[in-house]
Amino acid sequence: MSNQPNEKSSSENKKALRLLALGALGVVYGDIGTSPLYAVRECFHGPHRIDPNAENILGVLSLIIWCCLVTVVSVKYLLFVLEADNRGEGGVLALMALVQRKRRSVRSGLGRLPIFLGIFGASLLYGDGIITPAISVLSAVEGLTVATNIFEPFVVPISLIILLLLFLFQRQGTGRIGFTFGPIVLAWFAVMGLLGLYAIVKHPAVLAALNPLYALSFLFSADSQAFMVLGAVFLVVTGTEALYADMGHFGKQPIRIGWFYAALPALLLNYLGQGALLLAHPEAAINPFFHLAPQWALYPVVLLATAATVIASQALISGAFSLTRQAVQLGYLPRMKIMHTSSRKIGQIYIPSVNFMLLLGTVSLVLAFRSSSGLAAAYGVAVSTTMILTTVLMYFVVRERWKWKLRIALPVILPLVCIDLMFFSANVSKLLFGGWVSLLLGFAIVAVMLTWWRGRQILGERVQTLTPPFARFIEEMQDRKPIRVPGTAIFMTRNIDLTPPALIHNLKHNKVLHERVLLLMVSIDEQAHVSEDERISVSELGQGIHRVVFHYGFMESPNIPGLLGDPERMGFEIDLSDTTFFFGRESVVAAGSSGMMRWREDLFRMLSQNAQRAMVFYGIPSAQVVEIGFQIEL
Repeated sequence: MSNQPNEKSSSENKKALRLLALGALGVVYGDIGTSPLYAVRECFHGPHRIDPNAENILGVLSLIIWCCLVTVVSVKYLLFVLEADNRGEGGVLALMALVQRKRRSVRSGLGRLPIFLGIFGASLLYGDGIITPAISVLSAVEGLTVATNIFEPFVVPISLIILLLLFLFQRQGTGRIGFTFGPIVLAWFAVMGLLGLYAIVKHPAVLAALNPLYALSFLFSADSQAFMVLGAVFLVVTGTEALYADMGHFGKQPIRIGWFYAALPALLLNYLGQGALLLAHPEAAINPFFHLAPQWALYPVVLLATAATVIASQALISGAFSLTRQAVQLGYLPRMKIMHTSSRKIGQIYIPSVNFMLLLGTVSLVLAFRSSSGLAAAYGVAVSTTMILTTVLMYFVVRERWKWKLRIALPVILPLVCIDLMFFSANVSKLLFGGWVSLLLGFAIVAVMLTWWRGRQILGERVQTLTPPFARFIEEMQDRKPIRVPGTAIFMTRNIDLTPPALIHNLKHNKVLHERVLLLMVSIDEQAHVSEDERISVSELGQGIHRVVFHYGFMESPNIPGLLGDPERMGFEIDLSDTTFFFGRESVVAAGSSGMMRWREDLFRMLSQNAQRAMVFYGIPSAQVVEIGFQIEL
């Protein structure tokens, strides 16, 4: 009888794991799961197409299997990179923070290299995150024209409507979206696998592509045209970087289960099936995926493909939400509204401003390119660059955190770098065909993130020169003996060793000090989550003044009133109804003396003005807040 609760708990855990794996299918694998619609087609029918002869077909298929599905996705990301989680969170910024935790004392030179790599990689992922919904939705609607040309004049209007509905649905949360889309994507993988298996049974000679020697032969004997087709082969793995960024939404185990039990078998069968079809009918290269379907199943497959390709954009959208929260908490983007959509999974969030910007960007791309073929030329440049940056950051992780010796690290990292560089070189050719779009978007976001990061540093230095050390303030207060009034005053500060400007201005103008004064600092640590026993540190400074530091991880949302109302953890009781919060509100003036270019100073000032107010971000009731403004020149 005593084992029954444990058995029930184990059964519930397995059920929850299966549900998370199903949700991961809907969110994480939408993009990579719809690559069969266009990846093989672009190899043999795209702008850099090669002849669909047996040697080329088997060579391309072998590359897709061994280089993309096995090495890049299964080995590099699912087995290797996912292990470099920052307390459950993934993505290039989480990876950067993981490295930086070992480099806190290094402030210049190579010590800052992981910061620049992380910011650059995250920014490029935003660029591809805008392209992905556009190409996915266009591919979905264009898929309808394979069966009938009735919809051809309405491709762009229908795409815009679907995009609008997709982004409006984001406020429901990635968990609900995943469990809504998961069954559809599962059905999609099942259909893909069956279509591929049907073609393989008819033409089993394609199984020769399972021999990796065909991939090596294709690479080493290929001419320049064949090398360029690697940019199309890369379309097979374009959703992989988002897979890592979405780890915080579902966890590594559900993501791995979804890949090895559903996505990988279906993709292997389908790519081999398309190859089998081309070996028998090279003319089917115009659209090999839909030619796999028998005539009676064409319409249902087109409709399912339409649903699946719409879902494909979800991985990048939810990944953008995760990256944004990380960037805000780490100080690389200004504060913005972040909504939690799940009480059980902290990583499931919705950010309205990011959602709107992604919608605006994807709509603009649909109107500008008007076809998935045009966008395919731009697709992959940014994400191939991000993959290189991820591999470089992984080198720092294995050397500095996992303590691998150089003789072990290099044989693991170098082959991955070589594969990344091979795909990057092939994708560089896309710059002239629209690849500049994703890079331009990425560099624009890099400029914003680096400007905000550097601007906050300069602002902190300016404040430090204008405010005295708090030890001196205590001495002056003992001499002046200001009038003390009942209640508690909490002064928010970024530096617990300095006197908050709001405290100085309040004492100067109001001539009073509350009986209890708290200098409160919210510290965002370079880890995803902070344990509860490390959450609060309190020290008494005398004169009824306490120094309080609340520690949070970069994937946590601060709850200041909740911690203040916990007398056991604070060490004393605070009546929140008799508490006033004082915030300093800086008015930034671009004076041209910061060392940054003038346009960056103006950009920083604009970002500061539009950042979410601190009291809203920290969830403090506005009726208990006093904001004291002061002007600072950059």
